[in-house]
Amino acid sequence: MPLFYPIEPGTVTIYHPPSKTCTELIMKNDITQPGSPAFLNLMQQRSWRTLGKLLQFLQPYRWRVVGAASALVIAAGSVLGLGQGLRLLVDAGTIGGNAQESCSWIASVFLGLITIMALATGVRYYLVTWLGERVATDLRRNVYEHLLRLSPAFYDVNRVGELQSRLTADTTLLQTVIGSSLSIALRNIITFVGSIIMLVATIPHLGLLLIICAPLAAFPVVLFARRIRMMTRKTQDHVAGLSGQIDETLHAIRNLQAFGFEPWARDAFFSRAEAVFAMARSRIVQRTFLLVMVMLLMFFGMSLVVWIGIRDVNAGKVTSGELSAFLFYALVAASAAAMIGEVVGDLFQAAGAAERLIEILNVQPQLISPVHTVDLIQPQGSITMRDIEFRYPTTPDRPAIQHFSLEVAPGERIALVGMSGAGKSTIFSLLLRFYDPQNGRILFDGHDLRHLDLKQLRQQFAWVPQQADIFATTVRENIRFALPMATDEQIWTALRLARADEFIQDLEHGLDTELGERGVRLSGGQKQRVAIARALLRNPKVLLLDEATSSLDAQSEHLVQQGLRALMHGRTTLVIAHRLATVHDAHRIVVMEGGTIQSIGDHKYLLQHSPLYAHLAALQFMTLEQNISADQMDFVATQP
Repeated sequence: MPLFYPIEPGTVTIYHPPSKTCTELIMKNDITQPGSPAFLNLMQQRSWRTLGKLLQFLQPYRWRVVGAASALVIAAGSVLGLGQGLRLLVDAGTIGGNAQESCSWIASVFLGLITIMALATGVRYYLVTWLGERVATDLRRNVYEHLLRLSPAFYDVNRVGELQSRLTADTTLLQTVIGSSLSIALRNIITFVGSIIMLVATIPHLGLLLIICAPLAAFPVVLFARRIRMMTRKTQDHVAGLSGQIDETLHAIRNLQAFGFEPWARDAFFSRAEAVFAMARSRIVQRTFLLVMVMLLMFFGMSLVVWIGIRDVNAGKVTSGELSAFLFYALVAASAAAMIGEVVGDLFQAAGAAERLIEILNVQPQLISPVHTVDLIQPQGSITMRDIEFRYPTTPDRPAIQHFSLEVAPGERIALVGMSGAGKSTIFSLLLRFYDPQNGRILFDGHDLRHLDLKQLRQQFAWVPQQADIFATTVRENIRFALPMATDEQIWTALRLARADEFIQDLEHGLDTELGERGVRLSGGQKQRVAIARALLRNPKVLLLDEATSSLDAQSEHLVQQGLRALMHGRTTLVIAHRLATVHDAHRIVVMEGGTIQSIGDHKYLLQHSPLYAHLAALQFMTLEQNISADQMDFVATQP
């Protein structure tokens, strides 16, 4: 049993700055056992507060809520009215008088009450179901919009599959509860309270006796409900972990199959699925005990009351009609109590789901635009980095960038080279303000990035990563991703400059061709050229290139390089160069090591003055010679 119970798959974690988590509350209260009463009280209080926050989503639809509540009260009142009709009907048949005329009148009242109950129930069902769907949709929109605003630091420590589970499975669960279970609970609470009142009004001494027995039925609800909520939360967390594994394995299906890893993936998935089932089974056992105990206690009390009531009828203390009405209300109360006992588990399940969603909404974006921003008027594209120090939130004890200073003039081309882990990609992340440095300043056109509007800042950049992100939509939408209002003419111009127009024209539907998930219908070189066209369409002041040709064949590399030259023309450009053969167009080469600048200069200068650069060059030229020799040997081997 882990010491800090809430920190498990599915728990949103944020590192900078740390948020007030459930773990901190547990530590503060010295609660170390998840099953302890203090722990359960804490978790229950948080759950109901979370549900209270969730009810704020009903505020815009308060008149529909009022209509649904009114229909619910009318329907419940009609059910209670049937009890009095039953009393009159029985007394009319057993006590003297014009029984036929009385029965006809009472039957008419019965039909009227049933009609009102049916209509009110229909109105309630429509409004409550509509509210459930509407709130679920609003919640999905709010959570998704919020996720788009969170910085990459959040996604460094949270699995996308788990977040996806929260956005889909948890909101679907809440839709079911709000659109059904909550209505059932409220209806039965009103019916139960009304039935108790009518029991006392019909036969006071029997009604009071039943009220004394009622707390016995509430005892198991208090006993089991908190456990059910905790088990539900754990089940949802396990389901989120399951979703995370599905997302990872299916997106890496080619690698998984190439390495013959299917048995491992299958066994891991089976293990997680069985864990979900085991937790769900424990929750079902608790809910079953709750339902059985509530029903046994309520109907045991009813049986006792019926026995006393029959004795009172025989003694002439009450009429048969009064006893019939009393039994009717007792049955209604017992049924309502049993239904409440059943749906309370759903409500606690909703509390767990709501808590997981509100956790996401409570995470504040770490990088936002300042209240008063500096406008960029005719941006030029100059970049200044002054004594930058940066540590990733996940590795605060290891600096990724330290004492880094660099001036880049507008239109200048800078190549960043170095060993893997030197900090080259981190520089790009800081320029795009995915993170803020702990020390130092980054200036764009002389303005501190933290003083600029975040959206306006990023509009000045276009980033072409090593692995292009292609979305499961058409070619047009993939390229227009950079400029949503772009015309087809602008798109084709960008494609021609990126040397991508020919293969796009060869596709079955041209710009309207669906590219499949992650661009599965395109080759690596074609994906890169689409990414370059996207960057050209954006027409940025600064271009960030994480060398897009390192894994391409010679023909694809030649075409992509042509597109890159068109893209770099007249723009400030920073290139992460994994192969030194691609830096000949750079005005300056920055050699990085351990997050610092080891040397700056051109190729000839660095060969003489930078041991690291000379070492990298020697390694790559040696590899090139070996590849050429191998190609020659293959050629000779194929000759007759």
